[in-house]
Amino acid sequence: MDLRKLKTLIDLVAESGIAEIEVTEGEDKVRIVKHLNVPAAVAMPAVTMASPAALAPAAASAVGSAPASAPAATAEPAAGQIVKSPMVGTFYRSPSPDSKPFVEIGQTVKAGETLCIIEAMKLLNEIEAEIGGTVREILVENGQAVEYGQALFVIG
Repeated sequence: MDLRKLKTLIDLVAESGIAEIEVTEGEDKVRIVKHLNVPAAVAMPAVTMASPAALAPAAASAVGSAPASAPAATAEPAAGQIVKSPMVGTFYRSPSPDSKPFVEIGQTVKAGETLCIIEAMKLLNEIEAEIGGTVREILVENGQAVEYGQALFVIG
């Protein structure tokens, strides 16, 4: 892969909303990752806003309980490690539509085990557990669009 292509890819990542890109051309393979220095206070509102969205189907059936559900959802992720999305893309729980999910709530996972796939720019990126533990919550629905830094799982 020549230097001009690499420069173009670096510029693409720098100017776009994507956090990571991996390109394979023949035997050459390059992976470009943009590290954002986002303060924790800025990242936390995304977690808070993601949790009620994941609970929206349950809250829609009981309109009166929706305000009570939101504080519980924001307090619960503190019980374990939050696995966040490293990129913008589409969240998938299984490798294909007819396959069973990588993980279920209550399942024990090991560090390095695949939790989900995030599709970004037609590339499928496996998201792995950084630590071992039990999957306590899955905060995103299958096929849902996710943002960089959005909470996906709680592992405790």
